[in-house]
Amino acid sequence: MILRSPQNEINSLLFKGKAIIIFGARQVGKTSLIKNTIAGKTFMWFNGDEPDTQLLLENITSDRLKAFVGNNQILVIDEAQMIHNIGLLIKRMVDNYPEIQVIASGSSAFELADKTKESMMGRKEELQLFPLSFNEMVKHTNFIEENRLIPHRLVFGYYPAVVNNLGNEEKILNDLVDGFLYKDILNLEGIKKSSTLQKLVQMLAYRVGSELSYSSLANDLGISRLTIEKYIDILEKNFITFSLTAFSKNQDNELKKGRKVYFWDNGLRNRIIKNFNPVELRDDIGALWENFIISEKKKKLIYNQKYTDTYFWRNTQHAEIDYLEVRNQEIDAFEIKYSAKQKVKFTKSFTEKYHPKTTKVINKENFWECLLD
Repeated sequence: MILRSPQNEINSLLFKGKAIIIFGARQVGKTSLIKNTIAGKTFMWFNGDEPDTQLLLENITSDRLKAFVGNNQILVIDEAQMIHNIGLLIKRMVDNYPEIQVIASGSSAFELADKTKESMMGRKEELQLFPLSFNEMVKHTNFIEENRLIPHRLVFGYYPAVVNNLGNEEKILNDLVDGFLYKDILNLEGIKKSSTLQKLVQMLAYRVGSELSYSSLANDLGISRLTIEKYIDILEKNFITFSLTAFSKNQDNELKKGRKVYFWDNGLRNRIIKNFNPVELRDDIGALWENFIISEKKKKLIYNQKYTDTYFWRNTQHAEIDYLEVRNQEIDAFEIKYSAKQKVKFTKSFTEKYHPKTTKVINKENFWECLLD
């Protein structure tokens, strides 16, 4: 079994009188993480995807649920976002039976987080789980093997089922997109035009690493800017995409409202645009590499609990920095280029103004330096 980065943290949170909630997209390994956590302990497991479980738990009292749990140490509610009023139920269990460890997983922060936000203040610990990372795979195998597979990972990504089934990557990614992205998400309340969301996701996939205009996207799709914002918010709260906003200190010549959207997994992005060609035959290797590096660095920050803001920077003269990490007012600036032969010079319009602590070019020959623990 591949050891996941949050495993030690979740182990340390057990039986501390708080519910543990694990967020992450479907098929990233939440269930396996929980099973590894509860191994050797007694537990009661509910699957929120099952209609009878939804019916049972949506109006159950904590006393009746305790009767189901019996003498088990742990109560697990998998895919808990499917259960109505789940936050109130978990709150009651934590308040009335603190000796029972509640563990809930959710593939949609859109529903589960909103339902638990008010009722569970101070009663929960939240963890996020993403597709496998380069760091996790190096620890599972070794650096040489995983480094050799980077061209493959750039195309097919790091979903556990993809990593564990070499040769079946395209089918697995097809099933993921058809079964999760274009089914579960489209069933969320308020999404009525599935074709519009599919077109938007494709446009975002083609424009990875490019500055986006919500107004331009809205015009292209014939919908309102507010709908674009809503759909992108749903994609982010379902752990499909994430955004970088423009860094600015209100200088007159800086971009202030820009946004770039990236995917948490390269394989998912490539399935959306239906392009699994090897890196040697692609004209989007720059976008693939940028998406890979930034998503990997974001995973590392979250897993290591580094409370760091992330941005890109650009001015009106089109000078640009690909990626910034800002913590305690210190700035680390990164340019991301696949080829190690490409010469990169950090623009003085940025360095002389902000005096970054670090400036580094990340390429295919040195990328591991910033991704490994």
